[in-house]
Amino acid sequence: MSPKPTAPADVAIITVSYNSSAQLADFLASAIKSVASPSQITVVDNNSADIDITQKLTTRLGVNLLKLDKNVGYGGAVNKAVPGLEPQLTTLLVCNPDSELNIAAVHRLSEAVKDPKVGVAGPRIFNEDGSVYPSARNIPSIRNGVGHGLFANIWPSNPWTKNYLSQAHSQESTVTTGWVSGACLAIRREIFEYVGGFDDHYFMYFEDVDLGYRLGLLGFENIYIPEVFVIHTGGESTRPLKQNMVKIHHQSAAYFVDKKYKKTAWTVIRLPIKLGLIFRWKLYSCMTRIKLPKR
Repeated sequence: MSPKPTAPADVAIITVSYNSSAQLADFLASAIKSVASPSQITVVDNNSADIDITQKLTTRLGVNLLKLDKNVGYGGAVNKAVPGLEPQLTTLLVCNPDSELNIAAVHRLSEAVKDPKVGVAGPRIFNEDGSVYPSARNIPSIRNGVGHGLFANIWPSNPWTKNYLSQAHSQESTVTTGWVSGACLAIRREIFEYVGGFDDHYFMYFEDVDLGYRLGLLGFENIYIPEVFVIHTGGESTRPLKQNMVKIHHQSAAYFVDKKYKKTAWTVIRLPIKLGLIFRWKLYSCMTRIKLPKR
């Protein structure tokens, strides 16, 4: 029988709150059990209306709170937290506040990213209903991106979506993938700082895709570890702003296209893709079946 993993003392858990106080209590309860000290946990608040509740909670639990005077988005908020971390916290675990952690997952992820070949590592993510969220995916290409964007909601089994989502989620052991979801990912602090953290031009969505893509270009492996898991209820703070979040998702996709295909030779391809993204977002106004993406 394997020994119970110890709570790591070198992991910084960072979560971003935007009117998320209702989810934070459960998240922090699970996070505190997963590390050696509550002081390893930082909540970054994006100028929320419920900041007083969050502050009382973090003070009571001994968790760090970083209050921002404006909403800088998900990746931007994580970036703000890293410089103030204690030097002994050499691994970053970035998680959504509507997640439930456990010591096995935190320990395994932190050990995985100690491998110098590894960029980021992510666990299996279960939705509340027990289904598996496809948190490990291939880097989107033009072909798969267009096919997935056009058909994912009306033809879920289309070949482009299948290729984009990858076969990682059918595996039972660690596998290399293009990127893992920012809902829960681990990365060595030195690598995160070396690449400049998340690109904060992404207000929300695609900052995790972009990070995985940049790390891959540098020769790092991004890995999916299905042997451990977290539970994600998903998108609680963004549900009241669903239509605006879908717009932001499409804007982030367009920015990623600009970054990945920035050479002049790709100009003739970039323009129709970006126009297609605008059309797809506009279509949301009269189609309720387009699902709000999770982190």
